[in-house]
Amino acid sequence: MGKWLVFTVIFISAVVIALPSPVEPAAYNPAPAVELNGVWTPNEALTNAQLWAKGKIIGPEDVAADDQGRIYGGLRNGTIVRINADGSDSLFADTGGRPLGLHFDNAGNLIVADAIKGLLQINPAGEITTLTTQANGIPLGFTDDLDITQDGLIIFSDASSKWSIHDYKLDALEAKPYGRLVAYDPLSKKTTVLLEGLYFANGVALSHDDSFVLVNETWRYRVTRYWLKGDKQGQHDVFIDNLPGFPDGISSNKRGTFWLALAAPRNPMLDNSHPYPWLKKQLAKLPKALQPKAQPYGFVVALNEAGHVVQTLHDTKGRVLTEITSVEQVGNRLLMGSLSADQIGEMVVPEPFRL
Repeated sequence: MGKWLVFTVIFISAVVIALPSPVEPAAYNPAPAVELNGVWTPNEALTNAQLWAKGKIIGPEDVAADDQGRIYGGLRNGTIVRINADGSDSLFADTGGRPLGLHFDNAGNLIVADAIKGLLQINPAGEITTLTTQANGIPLGFTDDLDITQDGLIIFSDASSKWSIHDYKLDALEAKPYGRLVAYDPLSKKTTVLLEGLYFANGVALSHDDSFVLVNETWRYRVTRYWLKGDKQGQHDVFIDNLPGFPDGISSNKRGTFWLALAAPRNPMLDNSHPYPWLKKQLAKLPKALQPKAQPYGFVVALNEAGHVVQTLHDTKGRVLTEITSVEQVGNRLLMGSLSADQIGEMVVPEPFRL
């Protein structure tokens, strides 16, 4: 029996190695993550969160609130749910795609970064208009997140021009820069690429004065800054690097604080595989169930506009909140979404950041 088991394992391994790989990975040597001490010291602050629509929704990746305080979340099935103050919920719209980033404009329209359908506008009646589906002649492959300047310019991310939302783990293994930061002008209806060569362009957030915009590079564990105004206009630099987790959503409270969601702590198996393209080719052939998985953990970071960490919030076992992919400050409420959870989290904003 033992010999047959060994033979079977060898045979299956040989077959897997012989199969073509869906990726052509680049070698990458991740720098060590910051140690979880000092301001990074784990706590259980997120376990005090209130949960909205628990068990009734799946995957509210991003959240937003309208001027009446109602909460909106884009779900895995392509719908956008609206949750009222009494906890009741209703269907607001169905994009037929996968709504990710959500943000209200000054006219009360919900602007949506839909991973499949592109950049959308949904009016208060729930009517959907497609704003753009391409940039520089290249289709939007994975429209992810957005923010809106005070004069109405919509800045959004195209996470990967090669890999769709269904294959985002392959984008991680390939470790090549297919992401873009893009701007859409509602007046001219022109779509412009601001920055290319990003490693999974994810969350987007503007500074309080619109002088710069941040975009998360999830697979490089960093946040990149692109300057919109001033002497550095058109230039970019690293805002914060070597994060201890995968940066997903980011938002600004417009008072000098950015809220950053780390979807999960860094994965040692993935980090250790990155320097070896051949190994990553084999990992990409495995069924999704056998590929590296996210560790259950709730992780939120407060940053100032100089890129310094000023506070961290944790749920170290992911018991209440896990795989947090967005954080939005609405007044003195902190709303949190998740790519896969069945709820929207809410907690009181920590005292130093209250408006």
